[in-house]
Amino acid sequence: MPTREEALAQLTAPGEPYELVRETQGGYEVRVFQNAPPTLGDLFADSRSDLPFFVYDDERYSYEEAHQAACRIGRLLVDRYGIRKGDRVAISMRNYPEWIMCFMAITSIGGIAVGLNALWQPEEMEYGLIDSGAKVLFADGQRLERLAACSDAVAVEAIAARRGDGAEYGVPELGDLLRDVPLGPMPPADVGPREDAMILYTSGSTGHPKGVVSTHRNVVSALLSWELDSQVGRVAAGLVWPEPDHQPGTLLAVPLFHATGLHAVCLASFRAQRKIVSMYKWDPEQAAELIERERIDMFIASPAMTGDLVQTARTTPRDLSSLMMVGGGGAPRAPEQVQAIDQWFANATPGSGWGMTETNSIGTGIGGADYLERPTSSGRVSPVLDLRIVGEADQPLGTGERGELQVRGTSVCRGYWNRPDANAEAFTADGWLRTGDVAYLDEDGHLFIVDRIKDLVIRGGENIGCGQVEAAILEHPDAIEAAVYAVPDERLGEEVGATVYATAPLDPEALRAFLADHLARFEIPRYVTLTTEPLPRTASGKILKRTIREDAVAALGAGA
Repeated sequence: MPTREEALAQLTAPGEPYELVRETQGGYEVRVFQNAPPTLGDLFADSRSDLPFFVYDDERYSYEEAHQAACRIGRLLVDRYGIRKGDRVAISMRNYPEWIMCFMAITSIGGIAVGLNALWQPEEMEYGLIDSGAKVLFADGQRLERLAACSDAVAVEAIAARRGDGAEYGVPELGDLLRDVPLGPMPPADVGPREDAMILYTSGSTGHPKGVVSTHRNVVSALLSWELDSQVGRVAAGLVWPEPDHQPGTLLAVPLFHATGLHAVCLASFRAQRKIVSMYKWDPEQAAELIERERIDMFIASPAMTGDLVQTARTTPRDLSSLMMVGGGGAPRAPEQVQAIDQWFANATPGSGWGMTETNSIGTGIGGADYLERPTSSGRVSPVLDLRIVGEADQPLGTGERGELQVRGTSVCRGYWNRPDANAEAFTADGWLRTGDVAYLDEDGHLFIVDRIKDLVIRGGENIGCGQVEAAILEHPDAIEAAVYAVPDERLGEEVGATVYATAPLDPEALRAFLADHLARFEIPRYVTLTTEPLPRTASGKILKRTIREDAVAALGAGA
């Protein structure tokens, strides 16, 4: 059998579909797919077919029907709203079919799609809309309600995505607007691979979320990298896949405003011609029903969701044998769950990886026997990326040495929207992205994440900036100091904990109620420790968060 390196060289050689060539990007050399679709618009146009594309409840759309709908939305944006290349158009809604159709339209006409976190409360939504400078917002009823609570500083033209959603708010509805838009081609757009395609917001360790800006090439490179990884695995294992007797399908249970849902589940389905079956919200019993009914063969989600499905698989009468892969990302998966996936699904193998919004969800990948042998590893690097582990002075470290993980390559975003300060902090002078993760590489190139430098809580795949939560707590008139930290959680990986120094008696439930107007529900601390004493600090004045966290976690464990 060829080695992984030999298989990779074979599949990326000149003349091969996944041929890689070297180009200069940002002053350094990267590997680029020679035969990749230049833009997302090309990807969508090349994927037109009569095969089922998107299933939601009793609604079904073929790839062709979705493309035609996107063309009409594109013409609506150009002709009625005057959207031109580089204009930002925001999307904030559940995983409805309109989400991806609007995304297809925006990126095809040269606009920049802004995927807003649908869990955000009005304060956060207002920030995202103002920060991105979005001219138009596609939203469902829940998000329109939050938009109505924003201040007059938000100047955006809203469109209700679903019929009936806009009635209460005086917002035109997409279906009504499209009545006057006949079928026809997508408006022409002079868009190139190096131009901006999307902005997704990600929580940093301090302050407001940052808008991650990715070009068409960044995104398309990530999609083809997954394809290539799959092909390399098959060649290296000597596998020949039989022709499937049904269309491949994937279950969409993670939000499309996340890179996992948008990239790994949705956009990766176009070239593979997968059927996407979308859920309104996560329910493992309903997921099992959909897997059986739609013959789903792939499920990619957070470890909490895949863990729920494992538990369901133990007792459900549903036939889950169509599942071939249960993948994850966004947070570490417990080794016990890796083994359980192999044990409780008849044909599915476990898969995982490491990636970031900034890398367009790719980075490293691992699956099958390799993953079962190394359940704590995140796998080996993507073909279009380079990894390195560095010390405090950015000096490269050797095999097995722990330091900060840095990444560079074709899928790495071009930077943060209107944040030169964040760009200077995140990127080295020669283009390496500082991930904030502490890691090491073994002798075979497998990545192991062991800690983090960034002050984040990763709850079920959601990055929560501790500084942002602390700032919200300090808005309360009785809160003087706050330290926010991660508390281990068996299902979600981590939960949000907070220790608060208050000058007056402060009820934890009252504090949570106060925070509900400032933070999304998932960001509100589950565990609150109150103290009437100032928080301990170092001699230089920094709060001793590690000590506070250790004390709080120990107390929670003692009381469990």
